Amino acid sequence: MRSAFGVLIPQEHGKEDVACERTAARRCHSGWTHSRDRHLWPALPPPPLHQTRQSFALGRNPHLIFGYMKQQSSQQTSHHGERVVAEDAPPPLLVMGEEKRHAEKQPLGYVFKDDSWTSSHNIGLVTIDRVWRLDNILPTSTLKPQKDLCFSFALFKLLRCRFARYKVRNNAGSKDAFSFFWSLLLKEGEHDRVFLVISDELWFLHDYYYSSLPIYYSKYWLSLLGIFISLLCIACCVLWITMPVWQLVVSEEYLPHQMHCTTFCIREQLVSNTWHEHYGNRYLDLVPVFLLSVLVMMAEVRDIASYFCSNWTKVALICHLVNRASSQHSSLLKKKWIGRLLICRCRMMKHWDEKIGQCSILEIRPSKTTLLVPLRRLLHLPDQKRKVKVPAAMKVCIIEVLRSSRNGHLSNSATCLCRRGQVGERFFWAGNNQSTSCTILTWHVATSILEVRYTHLDDEEQSSSINYKIAATRLSRYCAYLVTWCPELLPDDDEWSRSLYEDVKKDTKRVLAGCEAGDSLTPEAKCQQLIRLLAANAKHEVLKEGARLGDQLVELMVVQGEDTTVWKLMAEFWSEMILYVAPSDNLKGHKEAIARGVELITLLWVLLFHAGIVSRPGEEDNAGGVV
Repeated sequence: MRSAFGVLIPQEHGKEDVACERTAARRCHSGWTHSRDRHLWPALPPPPLHQTRQSFALGRNPHLIFGYMKQQSSQQTSHHGERVVAEDAPPPLLVMGEEKRHAEKQPLGYVFKDDSWTSSHNIGLVTIDRVWRLDNILPTSTLKPQKDLCFSFALFKLLRCRFARYKVRNNAGSKDAFSFFWSLLLKEGEHDRVFLVISDELWFLHDYYYSSLPIYYSKYWLSLLGIFISLLCIACCVLWITMPVWQLVVSEEYLPHQMHCTTFCIREQLVSNTWHEHYGNRYLDLVPVFLLSVLVMMAEVRDIASYFCSNWTKVALICHLVNRASSQHSSLLKKKWIGRLLICRCRMMKHWDEKIGQCSILEIRPSKTTLLVPLRRLLHLPDQKRKVKVPAAMKVCIIEVLRSSRNGHLSNSATCLCRRGQVGERFFWAGNNQSTSCTILTWHVATSILEVRYTHLDDEEQSSSINYKIAATRLSRYCAYLVTWCPELLPDDDEWSRSLYEDVKKDTKRVLAGCEAGDSLTPEAKCQQLIRLLAANAKHEVLKEGARLGDQLVELMVVQGEDTTVWKLMAEFWSEMILYVAPSDNLKGHKEAIARGVELITLLWVLLFHAGIVSRPGEEDNAGGVV
């Protein structure tokens, strides 16, 4: 039953979701499907897809959310066009309960029949502004993360409108939601909170498309049924293990051997003495049974934990508290148990591990040679990727640059260079390339040269440049990783970008073939040797420009002593670059990235969407409906 539910992909407005739904239907008919933990399980006959498609809680939810946001947009201004609420007030974004309202079709979409929001609160409609008024029910330390979780859930519903190819502006037409989100971005020290809100939103989106959790929480009895089935499976496994063990240990008549041999001789009606031999041990038969039972029980325990620790459960509990906030029947014991469930966490349920891929064209340190290296070269596979934790300094730099882009104008490098005056003007030539991939690789080479020259900053925790260096180098390697591993998420043609990276990488290996690798040279000598080799022997224009740019940056640091200025410039450049390439209309590419595990560029794509930036400068967003 659970596996069958796991493939119900609700129908939406876009072609991508229709294709996904048809694929899920084919998997059901074939007898196998993906369960919540992505393993293959036999699929039982699924319930009718028609009910799921027509549900306002699932398949038709984007249509209803889209109409609701248009309804809100028209109510947010007075007859004279003045704002009715404060900019930092929590918006009435839908969290849960909209499927219970009476909705009707109108020329511009679905709208609620009842426009009285006071009465709507009495019939279970939960919105963000109501969640924000729960301060007197639970402790602040418990409630604040759950408020953000409900906010993520409401944003997830808006993001589904994006995947349904509705063109949304100013956060799906809600100026209140747009202003509230920006008020969160503009707060100092809230970078971790912003990234957590967006990562939880993508977690909900991943569960919606690739797990059965949304189906379970559309009806509360389905989750109870799932828990009952899991407990029943655990009980059967315990019984399966106990019965043969009981026979072996307790029963005296049960022989523990697998084979019994009796040997005797018969000659002329005389029978010789009898020899009895025993071979094998029946305890060995229990080993596979025991292991299989343990695996099944572990899987069922994980399923039960997913019910209690899931973010879907927490949102449902918060909405239950909202609807019962004014009720006198809510006991303190009930609130206490709900509070304990809300703080329950499970690492297995975490979707984004806050790590990003890293690739480098210039091998700063000689890598260990393995047997896979020749195989990767033979099969023309991209460089082996490694992942590192997203540093706090990188989050801070990205949010700082985003704050300066509130007008919706993104830049691939011009803004940060202009802010540096004459220092930045020296590097305008390196940012005028028509190809984004070429610009990325050029500045990546220059950043790698700086990293070779200033490796000592890694050991200087008190240095004012260390945070800028960490942000710049991590983002530089991540952008190089995108060029070779996820070029479909970049503005340029994916095949061309991948071939560009391979050509530059091949030329780099040729140039550095005679480079001395060792610790005998100082960082300054290594840097100068690298610049000379690239400038003299490189054939690819990207390498030549990267060496030239790196030489100018090193000169600015050494001659003028602008270490902090240069590293800050590099950190701002890479932050602007990753924000510039993030907006796109490639819904399929981002959906595949979410299926593999959240990429940072997908997280920033969603972040910019809620900030009102849905396309790069000079590009138009292709979608269906318009708010």
